[in-house]
Amino acid sequence: MDTEEQILQGATLYDGRPADGDASRTDAEVTVYDFLDRTGVSYHTLCHPAAFTMEECEAVRRRIGAPVFKNLFLTNRQQTDFYLLMIPADKPFKTKYLSSQLGCARLSFATADKMEELLHIQPGAVSPMGLIHDTKHKVRLIIDRDLEQTGTYACHPCVNTVSVSMSLSDLLDKVIPATGHSHTWVDLKPE
Repeated sequence: MDTEEQILQGATLYDGRPADGDASRTDAEVTVYDFLDRTGVSYHTLCHPAAFTMEECEAVRRRIGAPVFKNLFLTNRQQTDFYLLMIPADKPFKTKYLSSQLGCARLSFATADKMEELLHIQPGAVSPMGLIHDTKHKVRLIIDRDLEQTGTYACHPCVNTVSVSMSLSDLLDKVIPATGHSHTWVDLKPE
């Protein structure tokens, strides 16, 4: 069985939150659904086997009908500033281009402990939905300008066994401001 068949076997698509109840869901995931419902955002949810790789996310994209971006959780050398970067799934990432635009010396991947502490997310499930949990506003959302014209968007609701899709405008104009965050556009050169 290939990757797409594995991901899509038993996958269920819902209009809004999953109809199978919250009992089998993590607190972080349920918080995302509650937040989206309160914000009045229209979204779809696809429950599927764990998706760790971009290949597996591509299978999710085909089923849910929305692109899945690469989401990277980054920090500066001192681990005092944290960034959530959204870039196209197929775009290579070079820290030097982002560091220069943000005015910081060097960026690297933040630890799983910081990811859990700040976003309530484990590696493999990084997404802007984690900003709902960042009530102290320690994480800055950075978005590659190549995504600016995207109509719909899919991401994990803090777990990688589910994906939610919504319009990118709802994400940027409703969801992100409702978390108390803003976003910054950057131009990252492909290599």
